[in-house]
Amino acid sequence: MDMLTASEAADLLRLDVRRVQVLARTGKLPGVRVGRKWLFQRAEIDRLMGRATPAPRHEAVEMLSARNHLRGRVVSIHTDGLMAEIVVRIGDQELVAVITRSSAERLQLAVGDEVAAVMKATEVMIAKGAEA
Repeated sequence: MDMLTASEAADLLRLDVRRVQVLARTGKLPGVRVGRKWLFQRAEIDRLMGRATPAPRHEAVEMLSARNHLRGRVVSIHTDGLMAEIVVRIGDQELVAVITRSSAERLQLAVGDEVAAVMKATEVMIAKGAEA
């Protein structure tokens, strides 16, 4: 289950975070209060916005502590020495990840592969699987 903070839900809904909290408090936006924070199910926000629920993530990606996963397609790979630059197209944007060459080889990354870019703090990781 993919949970969103009030700030993340506000970004998706294109609302001010305070408005999201008011909607949750009044029961107009389904959420759950944990301590002083509101949490929202991404699938419920997507449903309210008329979006299809995303396909389940690959099990290996689900096991990461990072919560920010962006699905995309590899558009280019450039390797040089120990490093590999992976360019992933996510919607109409491109994200560049620099990972070790051995990681790119272990994942058997190729142009056209569907992958998930996984962000945590200042790092971007690449995951690949049947349903990345």
